Parts: sequence; structure tokens; C-alpha cells
Amino acid sequence: MKKILAIVMVALLMLAMIAACNGDDNGNGGNGGNGNGGNGGDTPSGGVAKDDIKIGVVHIGPLADQGYTFNHDLGARTMISNLGLRENQYIPKFDVGVDPANVTAAINELVQEGCHIIFATSFSHGFQMIEVAREQPDIVFAHATGDLAHSGDAPPNLHNYFAKIHQARYLAGIAAGLRTETNVLGYVAAHPFAEVISGFTAFYLGALSVNPDVTMEVIYINSWGDPPLEQQVATRLIELGADVIAQHSDSATPALAAQEHGAWHVGYNNDMREAAPDASMLSPRIDWSIYMTFAVKSVIDGTKIPPDWGEGLSSGAAFITGLNDAIVAPGTDAAIEAARNDIINNNMMIFKGHLKDKDGNNAKITDFDGNVIFEFTDDNSFFAESSTKSAPSFNAIIAGINIIS
Repeated sequence: MKKILAIVMVALLMLAMIAACNGDDNGNGGNGGNGNGGNGGDTPSGGVAKDDIKIGVVHIGPLADQGYTFNHDLGARTMISNLGLRENQYIPKFDVGVDPANVTAAINELVQEGCHIIFATSFSHGFQMIEVAREQPDIVFAHATGDLAHSGDAPPNLHNYFAKIHQARYLAGIAAGLRTETNVLGYVAAHPFAEVISGFTAFYLGALSVNPDVTMEVIYINSWGDPPLEQQVATRLIELGADVIAQHSDSATPALAAQEHGAWHVGYNNDMREAAPDASMLSPRIDWSIYMTFAVKSVIDGTKIPPDWGEGLSSGAAFITGLNDAIVAPGTDAAIEAARNDIINNNMMIFKGHLKDKDGNNAKITDFDGNVIFEFTDDNSFFAESSTKSAPSFNAIIAGINIIS
């Protein structure tokens, strides 16, 4: 889940193409979903006493968002419980936002408070984190959703982590495709970045797998979290004919819009059935505690952390919440379970086939300079998302998806 556009070396992005040809959707055949590439992890030699360790987390939003920050905080608190640590060993900084000065200040405050490992939850925190990591070689820095640990000059104490959330979004799309009656889905999207595009494309492909007539309308809010705007955009999508609303945004207000206007809803980051019991069917989520527990235990034990980490359905790092049985279409549970098993057992690739754009041309994945790094040329084409690095690369807009604004 945060992001500013970064210039990434073309050579790094070419690795994604190589993985697309040689890997699978669980990261096998590339460098692995758990421990992707990079410069080799580093932790304090000798470890840190369990009673002494301090863990800092820079949160992009407020705890009350009931979405992204809520979920990342839940991961941190679950990690504390898993490791038997005291609550005061977790030092959160909430609502830091993405302003560089604020981010740097928050990271340095956690340094001054004696943290041994510092997590930052937004892609937009990456440039500030790498600078402080260079200045503080004895502290471990873990950056969610980014890829700077893959850069040639990254310090060994900088790490990236994410989850294969596109796998869970595909499953959620199945529920949407089976439920829609208008055959129009609506998507409240944060930014036109690969992470978002990868997610909503996987969601659409899941819907398409069970409903060949479905299309999807997308509106970007150009923010990771703006509750009033999220609700406004969801309402607009319903007015345009969408009867299922999904989201890559940080609050539960799209669920509220769906509830108010008689539509169905697919959430993100949190189970939103309580907020919208007559609308919200399920939510794809990330269990951040899996990585956070692993990373903090590694610091305690003095063992190495891989420069990059990204797991999916098979480990539970990506998952979907329970279904709202009162409103999902008949057969939803069985269809999702079958697809889940196929993904876990590597019997299905999500980004596979002769995908085309709205003009009928081969769909192409490009780097930040517009260079094509992968092209879907035939029915056997497949792209193994997040196999060489945890941060998504898929950014093609395929036929059936209409970007309104």
C-alpha cells in the first residue's frame, strides 16, 4: 500500500521481464518470494536482548482510518504478542504523511528514542529512510512497498517488504464478477502507480474469469487516503452504473457509499462488513505481522534479514477476509477456494494470456521512461508479478478497464 514516482534503473526493471519468462506467480524460478535480490541483508552483530529491543514504526496515516494504517498497526501489535514483548517496546508515529521533512523528522525521532529496527509504511518514505539508514548503520530499516534496497548504492541495513496482494485481489474479483447484475464494476484507485494498477487488474481478471461480460470503471483520487473524496468517487461510480465498488484507498468510506446507494462492495486492509453489513462482501488484506515478526526476531537473534521480502497466499501474508454469506452470490466460496488452490499450487498465473489494451494492441508493461519491459504476445505469455522484487511492476491498462480520470 505512500508513493512518489521514483526513477528506477532500467536494468532492475528488466529483471521483472526475466522473471515473467522463467518464474511462477508465487515467486519460484526467480529469486524467490521470500528474499528477493538486493545487496545482502544485515542486522546488528550479536543480536539485541529481547527485553531491550525497541521497534519504531512510521505510519503514513491516523490509526482511526480503519484501513491501511489500522492494518499495519495491527501487524505491529500482533508481532509484539507473537514475540512476547512489552507494549512499550513498540513506538509508533502516526499520521506522518508523505512530506519529506515530516518523514525525516519522524525517523530521526525514532533513532533518538533508541529503536533498533525502524519500519516505514509508505513508498513515499523511501528516500528519507535510505538517507537515515546510511547515517545509522547499526539500526535496521525496513521499508514497506518500496524497492530502494535493489538500488546499487543501498546500504546493507535497508530492507524492503510487501506481500503478493494481487493474488488476494484476484480472489476478491471472483466474488465481484459473480455478484454484479449490471456487469459494471467500479474501482476507487489511489494513484496511477504499478502497485495500484497491478491490484485492480488482478481484481478485474478475477471477475472476468467467472463473468466474460464484465467491465470496470476506474477513477483515481490521487491520494492514498482522503475519506470524503473516496466516498464521493464511489458514489460517482455507482451513478455511472457500477453495482460493485472496490477500492485501493485507505478508509472505509467507499463501503459507506455502497451501503447508502444499494451497491455491493469489496474492501481493502480491513474487514469492512461491520461498517457496511448490507454492502461489503469481503476484503483482500495483508498480514503484516508475518514479516514484522520475522524481521524483529532476526534483530533479536542477530541473524540476517533478506534485502527484500514478499510472500502471498501460500504463507498467509496475503489473504481475504471471511465472506458476507448473506449477500455474496451462490457458489462464490467454492469458486474462490478453487482459484486459491490453483494459485498456491502454481497451476494458474494471474497475468497470463494474450492480454490486449483498449485499442486491441498487445498489452505492454513499461518502465518509468516508457521502455517496454514485457509484452503479452500470445496465449502463452505470462508475467510473474513480484518474483524478483516485492514491489509490483505490472502497469498495463488492459481491455475492459476504462480509466475515467
